[in-house]
Amino acid sequence: MKMKKYPSDLEIAQAAKKEPIFDIANKLDIDSEGLIPFGNDKAKITYDYIDKIKSNKNGNLILVTAISPTPAGEGKTTTSVGLVDGLCHIGKKAMICLREPSLGPCFGMKGGAAGGGYAQVIPMTDINLHFTGDFHAIGAAHNLLSAVIDNHIHWENQLDIDPRRITWKRVVDMNDRALRDITTGLGGPGNGIPRQGGFDITVASEIMAVFCLANDLDDLQKRIGNIVIGYTRKKEPVKVSQLNAQGAMTALLRDAFQPNLVQTLENNPALMHGGPFANIAHGCNSVMATKTALKLADYVVTEAGFGADLGAEKFFDIKCRKAGLHPDAVVLVATTKALKMHGGKDKSNLTSEDVDAIKKGCENLGRHIRNIGQYGVPMTVGINGYVTDTKNEHQAIIDYCKQFDVECKISNHWSDGGKGAEDLARHVTEMIENRKSQFRTLYDDNMPLWEKVRHIARSIYGAEDIIADKKVRAQFEEFEKAGYGHYPVCMAKTQYSFSTDPQLMGAPSGHDVPIREIRLASGAEFIVVICGDVMTMPGLPRKPASENIGINEDKEIIGLF
Repeated sequence: MKMKKYPSDLEIAQAAKKEPIFDIANKLDIDSEGLIPFGNDKAKITYDYIDKIKSNKNGNLILVTAISPTPAGEGKTTTSVGLVDGLCHIGKKAMICLREPSLGPCFGMKGGAAGGGYAQVIPMTDINLHFTGDFHAIGAAHNLLSAVIDNHIHWENQLDIDPRRITWKRVVDMNDRALRDITTGLGGPGNGIPRQGGFDITVASEIMAVFCLANDLDDLQKRIGNIVIGYTRKKEPVKVSQLNAQGAMTALLRDAFQPNLVQTLENNPALMHGGPFANIAHGCNSVMATKTALKLADYVVTEAGFGADLGAEKFFDIKCRKAGLHPDAVVLVATTKALKMHGGKDKSNLTSEDVDAIKKGCENLGRHIRNIGQYGVPMTVGINGYVTDTKNEHQAIIDYCKQFDVECKISNHWSDGGKGAEDLARHVTEMIENRKSQFRTLYDDNMPLWEKVRHIARSIYGAEDIIADKKVRAQFEEFEKAGYGHYPVCMAKTQYSFSTDPQLMGAPSGHDVPIREIRLASGAEFIVVICGDVMTMPGLPRKPASENIGINEDKEIIGLF
C-alpha cells in the first residue's frame, strides 16, 4: 500500500493561516490593554490583566505525559496540541500551556518542541529559536549573579566566601560539552581569583526553576534572594540576598516573567512560558502561565517533559505541591513505534506490523499506568496515531489497557488535527465529569530526604534500592540538619530507562539507583538528586540537527523539525 505523502512540520507551519494575536486574545476575553504584542502573532499577557482575573473560577487541569522516550518518538507535545484542538473542535473553551524550547536540543538531537504534523503551535520558527527572549533574560540574570560573586571575592570578599566551595556555575542555552569544567580568573590579579568553575545549560539553571515555580514578581525576587551560591570558609551558606543581587536579577526578568500567548495551527490559544528539562530539572512550564490559563479557560492542557517517571512525577510532587494545583485528568501518550522498540525491535524496522513486539513493549506502558495510579488522578491512554499503524496493533494496546481498567483512545491529530483527536477529547471531558480526582502526592513533606529518594526509586522506577558513597550520604544528613529536609526531591536521571542505564528499555526491576551528587536549590525549594551519568550540560550528537538548518533564497528558515 502506497503511503500518503505529508509535508514536513516546517512546511505545514509556514503554510498555516495565522490569526492576529489580538483575535486569539479575544477568544479568551483578553482586551488589547492586557497584551504586550511582539509583532502580529505573539504577545505577552500583562501583570495588570493577570491581577484582574484572579477572582475567576479555575478551569480543569489536564496533564499529558508519556511512556519512556525512544528514538522512534512518542509525540507528547503533538498530542497535547492535538488534544486542545480536539477540545475546541467539540465546542469546549480550552487552551494549552507548554514549555518554551531550548536551543540546545533544537540544534542537537531532538529538534524543535512545538508539536508536529497538523498539531503544532505557531509561529514555529520563532518559538524554536529566540521567541520573545525569555531564555536570554534567564541566562543574563543567572550570569549576572556569577559576575557578582566573582566581583565580591575580588573586592576584599567581606562575606569570606570560600572560592573552593562556590556551587553556582554559569549557564548558556546550548549543548556545549567543552564548558562543563573550566578554570576562571586566569591572567593575573586584575582578572580575579583563579578557581574551578563550569557551565550548565540554561534550562538546568536554578533561575529557570525559580522562574517556573514563582507565583508572582514578589515571590520571584524572594526566591532568588534565598538561593545559596556557596559557602564561607567556616562552611556557612551564602545567599544571594547577602550579595544584594536579587533586585537587579529580578529587574532583568521582569518582562520575561509575563506569559507568552501564541496559537495552534487551528488558531486556538496557547501559553508558552519557561522550559526546564525534565531529566535534569523539574520539566514543567511556569506556574504563572498555568494559573493564568486556569482563570481563562474551562479546560487547560499542559505537558510534563519526557516519560511519566520523570515529568509527571515532578509535575505532581514538585509543581502541584508548591503551587497548590489539583490536576483533574492525565493522558498517557504512546506510539506503536515506541512500544515496538521497548519490545526489542530495532529503530530501522518499525513500520511493519508486529503485534508480539507491541505486547512485549506494553510492559513499559503498564509500569507508567501503575505509577500514575498512585496519584489518584483519573487517566486514559492516548495512542498518537501514525499512518503505518495497523488495527491489530491498536487492538493489542487497547486490550492490554483493559487489565488496568483504563481506556485507550487512538488519536490521529498528527494527520488530521483537532478532528482526529475528537474521540480522545470527548473521553477526557467525560472522565473529568464522571470521575472526581483524588489527587495526592507520592510522599509527605516530613519524610527524610534519603527516604524520599528511595521511595521514588522503589515506587516509580521499580528499583530494589538506592546507593551512594559516604560523601553523598553525609550531604543528605547535612541538608537535613540545615533545615532543608522538608523539601521535595528533583531527580536528575536518564529519560530513556526506569534504571540509570539508558540502554535498559522496557520495565526493568530490581536494580539499584546510584546517586552521584546532590545539590541544594534553596530558591526553587527542592533538592536536586543526580543519578548515574546524567549531565547538566549535554553535548551535541555526532550529526547535530544544526547541520540541516539554514536560510533559503526567500530568506525563510529551513530544516527545523
